[in-house]
Amino acid sequence: MLRRILHLLRKEFRQVLRDPRMRFVIFGVPIIQTLVFGYAVTMDVRNVHLAVVDMDATPASRALVAAFDGSGYFRIVGHTQDSEEASRWIDAVKVSAVLRINPGYGANIDGGRTAPVQFIVDGSDSNTARLVVAYAQGATAGVATEIINARRGAAPMPGTVDLRSRAWFNEDLESRNYFVPGVMAVLVMLVTLMLTGMAIVREREVGTMEQLAVTPIRPIEFILGKCAPFAVIGFLDVILVAAVGVFWFEIPIRGSFWLLLGGVACFLMPCLGIGLFISTVSSTQQQAMMTTFFFFFPAMLLSGFVYPIANMPEAIQWLTHLNPLRHFLIIIRGVFLKGTGFEILWPQFVSLVALGVVVLAFSVARFHRSRA
Repeated sequence: MLRRILHLLRKEFRQVLRDPRMRFVIFGVPIIQTLVFGYAVTMDVRNVHLAVVDMDATPASRALVAAFDGSGYFRIVGHTQDSEEASRWIDAVKVSAVLRINPGYGANIDGGRTAPVQFIVDGSDSNTARLVVAYAQGATAGVATEIINARRGAAPMPGTVDLRSRAWFNEDLESRNYFVPGVMAVLVMLVTLMLTGMAIVREREVGTMEQLAVTPIRPIEFILGKCAPFAVIGFLDVILVAAVGVFWFEIPIRGSFWLLLGGVACFLMPCLGIGLFISTVSSTQQQAMMTTFFFFFPAMLLSGFVYPIANMPEAIQWLTHLNPLRHFLIIIRGVFLKGTGFEILWPQFVSLVALGVVVLAFSVARFHRSRA
């Protein structure tokens, strides 16, 4: 039995790796996508293009503009005295926000009166707009604090609350540290689904399935020989993209790398089972690829990769427990960012193993029926 499986393994590895384009898809594309997504998939807002309409032109107004420019979130790309021109800049997407300082701002500050300032933001992307408004409020609050301290001395006012916040696990609140491990999980799932989904279909298309059917190899040996190479490729992809995340993006890996590989092994079980099922319900490789994407995109959206599961309806939250990507995201993010151990992550491991056993058993049974 072992000898027959090894022969099939060698045949499968040669068939998959003999094409240079396929080798690039398996090993090169995940690295490129990790690099691209590592930079692109982020919720951080930096370098907001800001236009300034300073109609006061006093030291006080220039101090306010300097506070925005020095905050690290805004990049001043234009000054004008015409509010209509600033509006046209927003319409043409040249700027994302406009800071309008009315005449008399400096006089109001010097006189101890409230000095209103208008901040206009492009609200097309509501989430980004909320962050930009929060950054603007922070810059304005900093200027107000400086004014109060300049008038009353450096001592804090009576009754002031001194709130000092601290973020655990992601001290700089870099969303890249959160998303890059998720990108690793998504890429591994996509690669294994596509390779496994098209493996058996390819045998049917080239006509070798009938030849294998008359050989002494048993169905379980055939399935092991087909799935094992893709499991190895999945492990190699995880190591490659993890190396990119750690050494290129400097994502911390605080937990056990061996625990991560154990999670990968459990995660590959349902992925290979789903890919095997896709191959049994598809007649051509094109159908297998379309079916893979039909499953993959809902799985990604319902995994918590982008949208928090807690924000979903309760019925959908229960449905996400059937998604292997949800459980693996908890494992990979826990190992990378929190250094979480098996004593915390064991429910996710159990869920992945249970899903893998059920899906593999169902797919193997479906494969037997499709051969009959």
